[in-house]
Amino acid sequence: MQNRSVLTVDSVIESAARVAPDHVAATDAAGRMTFAELDRSSDRVAYALAARGVTLGDRVAWWSDTSLAALAVFGACAKTGAVFMPLNARAGVAELSSVLAYARADLLVAGRSHLPDAAALGDANAVQFVGADELLDNTIRTDRAWLGSRPRPSDPHVIFFTSGSTGRPKGVVLSHRTSWLRSYPGATSEAEVGGGVVCMFPLFHMAGFSIALGAWQQRRAVHFAPADARTLLAVAEAQRAGRMYCIPAVWARILDHGVGDYDLSSLREADTGTSATPPELLRAIKVALPHTVTRVFYGSTEAGPASLLADADLDRKPGSVGRPQPGCEIRLVEGEVCIRNPFLMDGYFDAPGATAAALRDGWYHTGDLGVIDDEGYLSIVGRARDVIRTGGETVSPLEVEAALAGHPAIREVAVVGVPDATWGELVTAVVVSAHDDPPTIADLRAHLDGRLAPFKHPRRVAVVDALPRTGATGQIQRTMIVERLVAGSAG
Repeated sequence: MQNRSVLTVDSVIESAARVAPDHVAATDAAGRMTFAELDRSSDRVAYALAARGVTLGDRVAWWSDTSLAALAVFGACAKTGAVFMPLNARAGVAELSSVLAYARADLLVAGRSHLPDAAALGDANAVQFVGADELLDNTIRTDRAWLGSRPRPSDPHVIFFTSGSTGRPKGVVLSHRTSWLRSYPGATSEAEVGGGVVCMFPLFHMAGFSIALGAWQQRRAVHFAPADARTLLAVAEAQRAGRMYCIPAVWARILDHGVGDYDLSSLREADTGTSATPPELLRAIKVALPHTVTRVFYGSTEAGPASLLADADLDRKPGSVGRPQPGCEIRLVEGEVCIRNPFLMDGYFDAPGATAAALRDGWYHTGDLGVIDDEGYLSIVGRARDVIRTGGETVSPLEVEAALAGHPAIREVAVVGVPDATWGELVTAVVVSAHDDPPTIADLRAHLDGRLAPFKHPRRVAVVDALPRTGATGQIQRTMIVERLVAGSAG
């Protein structure tokens, strides 16, 4: 077997199992897993994958709700050199068929909750399919040398899918080295603290795996819980967690629910980020949890953790997302935020044009508009592109418009993101009605049920007589629509 590198994802798992085998690596509603168990289960899955012909560079799609089994498949891909591709657990077969066709998956693995639909998805796309339980029950040999070649730090390990302005999902390719560097202790935390980390992100989202790897680098547990205030607080209390990271919309739910009935004395870090964070929300977190530090993180799947607003700066720099993280540089090019660091994405899968547009001379162009003050603190003031960021997710307006176009009550439709204190941006459908009875928000959401993941559904509808368009090309003027909506006059 070749010499191992420490800059690979499998090295994180194997090192933790060697140093702290009996420490808890992860929990969910169904159970818990130690580092030794995570290492062994990912070994079992790795051999099962290899027996099915999966080898270095093959793409393995995972489709299921968040579960400990996802971590085993994630680790197994790292050990075999396969590329792990988590699919949105909330998306339907029709939506994911285009993703599988684009990514050219070699194998589809599904958890119990998605088995019936996964079989149909695999058949429809001529992709080999297997249930996660079958891989985890594997009892074939466990000699690690049998795996043969192991990945190098530069080899790709994950592809996360994110919507783009063209409407087609793009696969963000991250190497082992990139994932390792993003999770290295100190890169995303001011200081190591005790206790596990409560994670509200589902395991088709980059943040879920990044938080897990960061915790494992520090031999801490990650506690997965749905984005429900009562459940998150109960898990933090029961697990004596030291950190909880929630997007602003979820923190707002937690504060509305109230924290007084829970023993959160173990909590030391109450962090947020991924979308616009109102200063008043940060102040409310500090009031509710005065014994914690609260920080605001800014970054993306493509760039990783880019900046951090420290606890000490919350009142001094309201609305800011802080200064660059260690190893990061941030600059503005015609107002657009551009990031350079050692852990940028490798590029977009099979999309050289999109990669060239996003990565220029070593800088990632985010599409965010920002300002930097004289102390180097960055504030995000808007979007240079049409992509909507809502509740930590990315939504393509064109994708939603295409799905709504078949609604019988709609003549024309434009989908925009309207600034919102809770969600960052609110997905809003602006429609020209086809008859005198315009569609309601309930009508639109019902129409999209099964077509698009729920987070892509509009949360607001505005009915107008006509959509503003450019005179020369007839393109929809989205900026003008948003301005009118914000001003209270969409007509």
